[in-house]
Amino acid sequence: MRHFKSSIAVTAIGLTLALYIGGFYALYIVALLAILEISLSFDNAVVNAKVLETMEPKWQQRFITFGIPIAVFGMRFLFPIVIVSVASGLGILETFNLAFDDPLRYQTTLVSVEKIIFAFGGSFLLMVFLDFLFDTSREEQWIERIEGSKTVQKMAKISSIQMMIAIAIGLILIMTTQQYEIALAYFMGILLHALIASLDEVFSTNGVRSGILGFLYLEVLDASFSFDGVIGAFALSSNIFIIMIGLGIGAMFVRSLTLYMLEKKTLTEYRYLEHGAHYAIFALALIMLLKIFFHINEVLVGTVGIIFITVATYHSIQANKKVAVECLKN
Repeated sequence: MRHFKSSIAVTAIGLTLALYIGGFYALYIVALLAILEISLSFDNAVVNAKVLETMEPKWQQRFITFGIPIAVFGMRFLFPIVIVSVASGLGILETFNLAFDDPLRYQTTLVSVEKIIFAFGGSFLLMVFLDFLFDTSREEQWIERIEGSKTVQKMAKISSIQMMIAIAIGLILIMTTQQYEIALAYFMGILLHALIASLDEVFSTNGVRSGILGFLYLEVLDASFSFDGVIGAFALSSNIFIIMIGLGIGAMFVRSLTLYMLEKKTLTEYRYLEHGAHYAIFALALIMLLKIFFHINEVLVGTVGIIFITVATYHSIQANKKVAVECLKN
């Protein structure tokens, strides 16, 4: 429960501010946004916990100390402002004023570059899933018809197979959209993932992930998850404060879930939870890339993630029961 104390405190403060800003209607919207953020990012919490397991304790603490304000204030408030600033050609301060004085224009500008945002986030998340799928060192397999198939096993032996698949998808994206901005954003997502992975291999020692690179990886991963929530939030409200409060509360609970799972060794107890999270990431990556072409409701995005996590948890419990029965027989 101690991991959720700060989240509960932030929720109380946030709801009070929402009530002050816009009454009970704003309170309701904040609650919806928080639920949306948690549903979209629960699989993010699972992957975060897995990455944190490989980091030094001091960097785990730094993720708690610095990661939370970056997630709440940086990714859900400042980051969209930077994106709008670059897209519109306005200065940061001008964009900041635009968000408060003319939220509809701010929303319109943000939505106008959503395809570029989805291309970047979709390619980065796709690489995260492909790294997981072709990881030959992983012992546990959940969906054996996929993970244990001869095709996947053979492809895993090919050097840089993840990059080849991602580039092939990117070429299809270029031919379909014929927009260099989307292509540039897509390949920048791949490049950033490859850069972090390469530097991580150089600086990691004895299986312990480099602290600063692990931290950077987690923040980019969090940003990729937050894109959908930030853009989708404008369907509920154009008030930048209400959006930040709602998504910030959700982000706080995602961080609390990460720390809870890290301490309780949840990924060890629920053996397929990591698998479910990565399949949910794959689904989100595909959805983000499809959203370049047509609108997909954010509720569907969150629901797909929850389904994967729920089924993976159920199968983990069943597998644990099976092992316990076999132990009793022996």
